[in-house]
Amino acid sequence: MSTFLGLAKWLRLALAGEDLAPFGQSLLQRAADDPSDSAALLDASIVLQCLGNAEMGLRLQREALGQQRRYRIPATGTARLRLLALMAPGAIMANVPVECLLAGRDIELDLYYVSSTVPEPVDLPEHDLLFVAIGESEANRTLLEAWTPRLRDWPRPVLNDPRRILEVARDRACRRLQGRPGLVAPLTARLDRGRLRELVGKEGRGGLDFPLLVRPLDSHAGQGLTKVDTPEALRAVLDAQSSQTFFVSPFVDYRSPDGRFRKFRVVLIDGRPFAVHMGVSDHWMIHYLNAGMDVSAAKRAEEAAFMADFERDFARRHAHALAAVHAAFGLDYLGIDCAETLDGRLLIFEVDPAMVVHDMDPIELYPYKPAAMHRVFEAFRAFLIAAADCRSPGLPSDT
Repeated sequence: MSTFLGLAKWLRLALAGEDLAPFGQSLLQRAADDPSDSAALLDASIVLQCLGNAEMGLRLQREALGQQRRYRIPATGTARLRLLALMAPGAIMANVPVECLLAGRDIELDLYYVSSTVPEPVDLPEHDLLFVAIGESEANRTLLEAWTPRLRDWPRPVLNDPRRILEVARDRACRRLQGRPGLVAPLTARLDRGRLRELVGKEGRGGLDFPLLVRPLDSHAGQGLTKVDTPEALRAVLDAQSSQTFFVSPFVDYRSPDGRFRKFRVVLIDGRPFAVHMGVSDHWMIHYLNAGMDVSAAKRAEEAAFMADFERDFARRHAHALAAVHAAFGLDYLGIDCAETLDGRLLIFEVDPAMVVHDMDPIELYPYKPAAMHRVFEAFRAFLIAAADCRSPGLPSDT
């Protein structure tokens, strides 16, 4: 098997401002010299996606997976554990970024890109633990459903039950969280464009109440997400979007008393919360890369305080709400994007195990982040080791 470098390598270089184009050219040349070098194709796929060429990147990925579905990232030093991660073909955000969570650690990681055909365990690499790293999406639902029956009697412990991953879909998750203590989870409807057009003319009469958030199905990172305040604005969104299906939810104004918006990313590892980042913005639609954290020392100082005091402050204030999220989904590893309402409740934007989590921001700007992310990574490692030692094989019998 040829050497596969993987997501963590390329994402670190991209976030450091390196020009990835020469690396991509070198990988493509390597694949041209040896057409059986599927690792070069898969690495080139990641590089091209980082460069913004998703179409070519996914084409290269299909070529790579046509040759080989298993790719290994060796442990640093002697392997303490062999982890098999089930991955879905698709864009970078289709899966839990397991490589970033385990980079530089003593866990041997085998990535297996699944199809709806489930191989026998003996046809996969030896492993101590299986982790379902597939994120929820329309494209991934058939994969999660296909693997569920086989994983029930898997000979090794299985983490992140695919049945439970299916429940984090936006329209399902909000219903699971209704009435939970300390939480606000706006009801989200999945509607096709025809039904949306029908409802536009029924404002306040069993139709739509504005303002609303409208997003194309399976969009992430704010792509296509729009706040609409009037029927006319909604019609304009439908005219501008090619998507046939949308998620629609009421807009909740989560502005802080100082007029700014604050969005938090938290991960739950075996139910225990950890801080990932905090974005501060004058605009309601916050994503870490557009919040201007890199140009504001004051914002970074606020994030540093959030991370340093997380267990004593945020996690303690929202302990019941975070425990309720864990109870609602029961996933071993889960990401949460959230905010705080003026009355002190936790406003849930999204729950998804495949959220981006890494420690690759420039240390000169974010000197407080390595310690916080080290806590995440060490907790993940420790949980994997404990699960391999203590868990029963296969999926739990409950749903």
